[in-house]
Amino acid sequence: MIKDRNITEITQFILLGFSDFPQITALLFVMFLILYITTLTWNLSLVVLIRMDSCLHTPMYFFLSNLSFIDICYITSTVPKMLSNLFQEKQTISFVGCIVQYFMFSTMGLSESCLMTAMAYDRYAAICNPLLYSSIMSPSLCARMVIGSYTGGLIGSVSQVLLAILTILFGFSNALAIMISYGYIVVSIMKITSAKGRSKAFNTCASHLTAVSLFYTSSVFVYLSSSSGGSSSFDRFASVFYTMMIPMLNPLVYSLRNKDIKDAIKRLQRKMRCC
Repeated sequence: MIKDRNITEITQFILLGFSDFPQITALLFVMFLILYITTLTWNLSLVVLIRMDSCLHTPMYFFLSNLSFIDICYITSTVPKMLSNLFQEKQTISFVGCIVQYFMFSTMGLSESCLMTAMAYDRYAAICNPLLYSSIMSPSLCARMVIGSYTGGLIGSVSQVLLAILTILFGFSNALAIMISYGYIVVSIMKITSAKGRSKAFNTCASHLTAVSLFYTSSVFVYLSSSSGGSSSFDRFASVFYTMMIPMLNPLVYSLRNKDIKDAIKRLQRKMRCC
């Protein structure tokens, strides 16, 4: 005879969100909505611009367009749910919804880490082997590297369910590969005799190096602050910066001082006036 037992089935989780600040809920909603729309607009515009302008059909901008696509998916995996919960009295997420959200967020984050490693290799090839750059960074290799980035992110996300420490090892291995690439790049730049040539070589890497620094610095900061057992409210605002600000800043970092992007925008404007 089998005795009846009480079994508690978890069907949803309660989200703390920003319930500690009910007086500024409307302000938070407007601010996060503006950040979300701005991020979508900038990244989508960059994808469309690179797609439409044939002068930007190079490995560097192929990787950049995929980075923008990842950032769109990355921020969309969390922000819409957060916005919808701000005005709900009971902020919850279903068990399945939580798994899907975490899976998408983790996959896109790890894919971005892998893609930045691929972009570091692209800059290494451009600076250290300029004469062989076209043959090294062939379209097929670029496609395989992008597919590998998505695959790596997917495998890493699935593996996290079995071993959470894999995220740290995954991120560290990518960061190490990027540092090695830039070690070779710095050595190659120092061998350039003219100051103008060194400046030009450095400028080709500055945007990517800035984006990498923002990505990894914010990741480490959020991880350390949450591990130290600090203020939960502070951790939540820090997580917002990590999940919303980085995807918004990436297209700016790559566009503000990028002559190719500026020229492409001017060409697009001329085409629109002609039409």
